[in-house]
Amino acid sequence: MKEIAEKVGGLDVHRDTVVACTRVREPDGMVTLSKETFATTRKGLGDLAQFLIAAGASTVVMEATGVYWKPVYYALEGLFDKLWLS
Repeated sequence: MKEIAEKVGGLDVHRDTVVACTRVREPDGMVTLSKETFATTRKGLGDLAQFLIAAGASTVVMEATGVYWKPVYYALEGLFDKLWLS
C-alpha cells in the first residue's frame, strides 16, 4: 500500500463517541500509533482536537455516515491542513 500522508488521524464517528487513531511517521523513520475514544460533547470534541494536534496530525479523515459527523467536522474545521470526509 502506498503511503500518502505521514501524519494522519482517522476518526470513527458514532452518536455518543468518536474513536480516534493517529499514525505519525517521525523524522527518524519510526511510526507512532495512538488510539483514544472521546465523547461527542463540546468538551469531548475539544479533547479530540487537542489529541490530534498533540499527535502532530496534519491530515484528518472521518467516516461520514448519517448526520453524526457534522458536529465533529465543525469542531475540527480550520485546525488541520486537510480535513476529509469519507
